[in-house]
Amino acid sequence: MAEIERAKALADTQAILETEVSHDALNYADDVDPVISTGQGLNESIVRQISAAKNEPAWMLALRLEAYNIYRQATLPTYGPDLSKIDFDKIYYYNKPTAERYRDWADVPTTLKTTFERLGVPEAERRWLAGSSAQFESEVVYHRLKKEFEQLGIIFTDMDTAVQEYPELVRAYFGSLVGPNDNFFTALNGAVWSGGTFIYVPKGVEVKVPIQSYFRINRANEGQFERTLIIVEEGAHVEYVEGCSAPMYSGEAMHAAVVEVIVKAHAYARYTTIQNWSKNVYSLETKRAYAYENATMEWIDGNFGSKVTMKYPSVYLQGRGARGTMLSIAVAGAGIQLDSGARMIHNAPQTTSSIISKSIAHNGGRTDYRGDVRFGKDAAGSFAHIECDTILMDDLSAADTLPYNRIENGLVTLEHEAKVSKLSESQLQYCMSRGISERDTTAMIIMGFAEPFIKELPMEYAVELNRLMSFEMTGSVG
Repeated sequence: MAEIERAKALADTQAILETEVSHDALNYADDVDPVISTGQGLNESIVRQISAAKNEPAWMLALRLEAYNIYRQATLPTYGPDLSKIDFDKIYYYNKPTAERYRDWADVPTTLKTTFERLGVPEAERRWLAGSSAQFESEVVYHRLKKEFEQLGIIFTDMDTAVQEYPELVRAYFGSLVGPNDNFFTALNGAVWSGGTFIYVPKGVEVKVPIQSYFRINRANEGQFERTLIIVEEGAHVEYVEGCSAPMYSGEAMHAAVVEVIVKAHAYARYTTIQNWSKNVYSLETKRAYAYENATMEWIDGNFGSKVTMKYPSVYLQGRGARGTMLSIAVAGAGIQLDSGARMIHNAPQTTSSIISKSIAHNGGRTDYRGDVRFGKDAAGSFAHIECDTILMDDLSAADTLPYNRIENGLVTLEHEAKVSKLSESQLQYCMSRGISERDTTAMIIMGFAEPFIKELPMEYAVELNRLMSFEMTGSVG
């Protein structure tokens, strides 16, 4: 029955594909003045000001200052898209939109509430989420977990609250997977992080209803640096979904998040992202998970918009029988460069990993897959599968597959395949000869190409993905 309902919902979205749409439907900004702003630029005084505004304990300030000192010496990545045009002195590193965090949607200020209602956040919460949070600029302004899940001992809150209320858990795991020394942007995040999500699922507890967070950048030159930490105890189960959006400005904005997910023995975690940044946003994220004995970690990643994306979610397979998967789709149009992929690090025997990357480039867009799969000396009996498929819609668009595979154990298996194809003239002509328009034919081909990704999403997100793909492809065909 669930599959039938899902099929009907997806079928309904075909009407969307037949309608002329544009990004204007999502490209709006609300007039919200922050109650606290550190202004543009960054120095040690601002790092201290951010910590003081949050009334943080001394140990967190020490972590921030350590990260800031590393950041001052760090250099931008030498691979991938050109980041040299980012003016870090123009970025607002901390803007607090409200003085409070809210657990009742009715209490959220009208200007903020309107933003998230347009994005469907409260409706989704009422219909199908176990919990929901909403971050506007630098701070989470609303979060709530349904009582039936709270009673199971699950913790779902923002990271700032977690530092205050669950310091032992935060100190034990914060930065344990992604430290400030990892790269330029993890150092920057460590110094100025704000907001983000904290989830703790006790041993044996299953949360099969998704928990959602939504991140909104609302102003020009805004920097959003949330920090997410998810701890899934032995035998537990959690599914987390995040959405991201921003309006279009002449000034550039930056999103440099850090995500750490710890999946303990026999546990399961799925982390789904639908990113719909505007074309003035640099999306520069570090996402990493550790999976222990017989644990499963799944990344589901959809990338739309943004001027530049650099994102390579990883799974470190640390225990025998651990499993990691990455399923992603990237759609790039004019002026967009998406450099994305995955890392699977096999550090234990009989581990398995799967990377399936799908991308579509049109109107001169560029989509590159950058992957890293490694088998350590203790990875005997392990298996990895990598599959990269790209469709180029025209001669202006481009794509590259850039894999790095390292094998230190001869008793492993690695499969890698990559395919780049152009929209088939024969397919178009065949369908058009039977009365189907070029636009509808192209839509059918593209949605069929994306179907393996779409079917893994919650139904409401599958519908939303169809809508976003329609937005991206408008003007490309027909």
